[in-house]
Amino acid sequence: MMENKNEVKVWDIAIRVFHWSLVMLFAVGYITGEEESLVHIYSGYAVLGLVIFRIFWGMVGTRNARFSSFIFPPKSVAHYLAGVLRGLPDYYVGHNPAGGWMVLAMLLCLLVVSITGLKLYGLEGHGPLAAATTGNIELITKAHANGRDHDNEEEDEFWEEVHEASANLMLVLIAFHVVGVIVSGRIHKENLVKAMITGKKPVHKQKE
Repeated sequence: MMENKNEVKVWDIAIRVFHWSLVMLFAVGYITGEEESLVHIYSGYAVLGLVIFRIFWGMVGTRNARFSSFIFPPKSVAHYLAGVLRGLPDYYVGHNPAGGWMVLAMLLCLLVVSITGLKLYGLEGHGPLAAATTGNIELITKAHANGRDHDNEEEDEFWEEVHEASANLMLVLIAFHVVGVIVSGRIHKENLVKAMITGKKPVHKQKE
């Protein structure tokens, strides 16, 4: 098959599989959150695995996948956003400055969601964080015997609140991400959803 010279390869297969797998698994995890089912638990494990992979790939992956290619100083982000408001932002083949920081924000938020989920699961005596919990079984048992299980309940409520808040914050970040994709796509006249499927974008004069 002949390569289309009017297109440029931007996203490698690893990034594309990561992106759409994350979309699906986070949606499943969020929808099943109230049920606390095995589907919710295993989708959470999978999300954490994807985030760890993305951090690794952000250091050793292909050019546009690396953090070094899209993490810009705040001044560049402000300049880019000012350009968006004027309708004439600079063009970037990979993530633009605002998009780059959004990637970091989403990865950090997903880490908080995943780790707090593991903490909650550990408090129930399951998962990789259960060891720290089971190590305190005698102390917890004594606390119950003395009628002092209130602190344990408060800890459980604390982690549950952080877990739910971070999951809801992720929804907000996703909304901003979708808006950014729509706005950027219209300004630069390119289909960014298609690009994340095919890995390619039309050749475009860019200023980086």
